[in-house]
This record gives sequence, structure tokens and C-alpha cells, in this order.
Amino acid sequence: MKRVLITGGAGFLGSHLCDRFVNEGYHVIAMDNLITGHIENIEHLFKLPNFEFHHHDVSKFVHVAGNLDYILHFASPASPIDYLKMPIQTLKVGSLGTHNLCGLAKEKRARMLIASTSEVYGDPLVHPQNEEYWGNVNPIGPRGVYDEAKRFQEAITMAYHNFHGLETRIVRIFNTYGPRMRLDDGRALPAFMSQALRGEDITVFGDGSQTRSFCYVGDLVEGIYRLLLSDYHMPVNIGNPNEISLKDFAEEIQRLIGSDSKIVYMPLPQDDPKQRQPDITKAKTILGWEPKVERAEGLKITLDYFKEKILKGH
Repeated sequence: MKRVLITGGAGFLGSHLCDRFVNEGYHVIAMDNLITGHIENIEHLFKLPNFEFHHHDVSKFVHVAGNLDYILHFASPASPIDYLKMPIQTLKVGSLGTHNLCGLAKEKRARMLIASTSEVYGDPLVHPQNEEYWGNVNPIGPRGVYDEAKRFQEAITMAYHNFHGLETRIVRIFNTYGPRMRLDDGRALPAFMSQALRGEDITVFGDGSQTRSFCYVGDLVEGIYRLLLSDYHMPVNIGNPNEISLKDFAEEIQRLIGSDSKIVYMPLPQDDPKQRQPDITKAKTILGWEPKVERAEGLKITLDYFKEKILKGH
């Protein structure tokens, strides 16, 4: 049985990856310090013989007994509300954490996949964003702690690949949504849905003309799985190129919920990207991957999850 370590395993994306690898017959070791992840995302796996959980911060030395075939590094605060509140931890998990895990992968001769992000492109001057674009990032702005942590993460991963011959994969993740997102994580989709469900005003930052491209989590996990098992070591965008303005998206959520909430506009945060749309040509040609779940379908599944969370008082 192949063994995989998934850091950030109790988080939104990490927990879905744990499900996928357990279902594919891997022995899964989830590791998380639970500063943004939640045990309830993975507690259904605890009874399985091919799953284990380690409560640990990967910014400190990482030890895993026995062999490892794969490491997926998904540990990091990922929403603005989290990384603005925890700037040092965000920088440390991207730098020290990635260094520790590259060292572990080298020792175990494991293949390592890192979760990078569309935020490496910053507020892009190229649209849509392809993997050859170097980005437009403010390293000392409030978002720099996340953007630069991820850019460094890519750099050290490539250094280990080039210098030590480590097998590496880099996924650049665009806006993703689905069950297990936190209601309070501050991103547009959970914010709009939770506000509308509670009858509160829906808060749109700026004039709402900035765009995002939302990919359902099941599609994202499939793309990550294919990339891990591919022979391609350069960065690959995984996301849904179906772009929508945040104003239109807020109205879409209003209609879906049948909400009377009104949309209110607040000042745009510093360095907030004006456009976000992945060029997924590489994913299509190299991995044979493209998203399958239409936004309307994915939003209904996510809405059902959020309704249940709100009923439970979360």
C-alpha cells in the first residue's frame, strides 16, 4: 500500500484530498496544527485502518516513521482574513515548512507536490493568467505575506528539484469552493452565502467589477491527483476559466437563495486583484483535465452544506 503525507489535512482542500487518497487505496497520513483546519473535516476517516492523523506544525522539524511515496504540502492559512491575522505563521509555513518537507521528501525519496496559488500572479497585468507570467506582486503590502510565501515555496521546491533531483510538482490553485469551507473565512463565496442566509447585507468590496473564476472542489482534487501522477514538474494552473464579476456573483447568490438582502459596497482592500482567470491550456494538454461541474450545480451543493452549518449554530 502506497503511503502519502498530506499537510493541512484537516483544512478545506486537504480534507477532500484525504478522502480521495483513502478511496484510491493509499495509506494516508494527515498532518495539521489546526490553526485554520478542523478535526470534524476528517473525523469520518479516523475509524479506517489506512488513515492516521498527526497534530503537528510543519514549520517545526517533521518526522514520519516508515516509507513515504508522496507528500502533498497544503498547510497554510489561505484566506485574507486568516493570513492578515497570522502573517508570521503564513510566511513560516511557506518557507520553513516547505524546507522541512522538501528535506523529508529527499530523505524518503518521495515525490512532493506543493499547493501554490493564483496569488503568485498578484494583481495581474496579463489576462487570462498563464504559467509563464511572472506576476505583479507588492512584497511589502498586506497581501505580500501570502503571495511571497507561495512564491518562495515555488522557488525552494524548484531548487530542490534542480539541485537534489527531487521529484516535484507545483499546482497553482485558483478560487475553489465547496463543502467544508468555513463560513467565517472571509472569501467572497462563504461571505455572500452566509450573509444572504442570515438576512444580512451582502458586502461587496470596491465597485464589484473585479472578477473571479470559481472551481468546484471535486474538479480541483481531480486535477491535483492527475498532476501528482504525471511526469510534469513545472507549475500548472488548476481552476475554472468561467469568469464572473463579484457584483454579478453576489446577485447570483441572491437569486439562488431567494434572499431579500441588499448588496452594499465597501472600499476595496489594498492590492486586491482586479481580474482572476486561469489559462488552463497546460492542464488540458498535459493532464487531459478540465472542470466538469457547472457553477450552478456546485453552488447548490455548497449552499446545502452552509444551510446545515448555520442550523447547527456554526
